Amino acid sequence: MDIQWYPGHMVKTKKMIKQNLRLVDVVLELVDARAPLSTKLPDADSLVGSREIITVLNKADLADKKVTEMWINYFKNRGIPAVSVDTLRKTGFKRLFSLINSVKKRSLLGSRRCMIIGVPNVGKSSLMNQMAGRKSARTADVPGVTRSKMWLKVSDNLELLDTPGILWPKFEDKAVGIKLAMLGSIKEDLLDLQQLAFILIKFLSIYYPERLKSRYNLNTNIPPLQALEKIAASRGFFLEGGILDIERSAKTIITEFRQGKIGAISLERPEEKEGFWIDISNQDIV
Repeated sequence: MDIQWYPGHMVKTKKMIKQNLRLVDVVLELVDARAPLSTKLPDADSLVGSREIITVLNKADLADKKVTEMWINYFKNRGIPAVSVDTLRKTGFKRLFSLINSVKKRSLLGSRRCMIIGVPNVGKSSLMNQMAGRKSARTADVPGVTRSKMWLKVSDNLELLDTPGILWPKFEDKAVGIKLAMLGSIKEDLLDLQQLAFILIKFLSIYYPERLKSRYNLNTNIPPLQALEKIAASRGFFLEGGILDIERSAKTIITEFRQGKIGAISLERPEEKEGFWIDISNQDIV
């Protein structure tokens, strides 16, 4: 499964980021807590130059809490300031503000200014809304909503600059593209949802079998196609003539994963040297 996506507006986004760096004191790089490494921009350091980066693990409520703690330690051990936040339950923001205030002010303007960067659909606008305590920035559960820079005044001492989501031209690691697709960072019309669902079912059967059993009453050794057929039958997904609607089942399990309805799940762990995603990168397992 080979996934590539690089809309032209992302080139403009990179230029806009570089042009506005002189106006900010610190950069907040949002990553998805369910896959912090795969959603981290590979060229973030070169993109922001000398500005300090704070890594924000967003959507922590959807991720495996123990694995998220492992990621925080992973970044800490590498000297990277990091914090996990949950915009729904409003947790992690005290720590985030503390990290922001600890950065030396560099811009000439009175307010401390932060630029927010990240891949599409990682939750930048939702984070800004929560930091400001208001519903002012546009949000949507689809990639590519923010198409121009947006300043938001949080307080007399803090302003935020939102930027459109960025993806890199080519995913060297096949697994990275697949995880980004599962998380909703790539437009669905570019994806094979059935194949994506096959991979998700295989992953869940290995790492979170109890979630698969609880949500869909599926055995861990069931083949992915049979799993989708069983979901279709139990949910009443039928096409004309009584044919099972496998495509709808595929979309359902992917959507329910993204929304956290299957449970708190992390797609990756720090420093994985072998296992499921290594196999995905090296061969087609579906």
